[in-house]
Amino acid sequence: MIYKQLRISTGKRETLFDITSLVRNLVRESGVKNGRLTIYIPHTTAAVTINENADPTVPIDLVNILQKFVPRSQNYLHSEGNSDAHAKSSLFGCSETLLIQDGDLILGTWQGIFFCEFDGPRQRRMIIGISEC
Repeated sequence: MIYKQLRISTGKRETLFDITSLVRNLVRESGVKNGRLTIYIPHTTAAVTINENADPTVPIDLVNILQKFVPRSQNYLHSEGNSDAHAKSSLFGCSETLLIQDGDLILGTWQGIFFCEFDGPRQRRMIIGISEC
């Protein structure tokens, strides 16, 4: 297994950042032709998801929906003021696994990979594991 650690700077409290091309480049650099890739986000207020990246309004809509579904200010017990970010991270999840075929990711026509920031702006990291099958 090949491991890569990537750093990302987020500029907003809540945003979905398209990392598809970044991840595709790592696959090409790895030389793996057929295998598996796992993206792991080692943070409790960030996540990763796969969704449409053809229309730039989709990630904006997702953030807006989450803000309504899990509002920032409620009577949360967690004292740091970011309970909503913890909940949003858990809803999306901290990892995604994708398949690699012929040296490229297998993604649907409209699919892209998004790093999800829910408590920024911050310096974040992602751990990517790539293995040959």
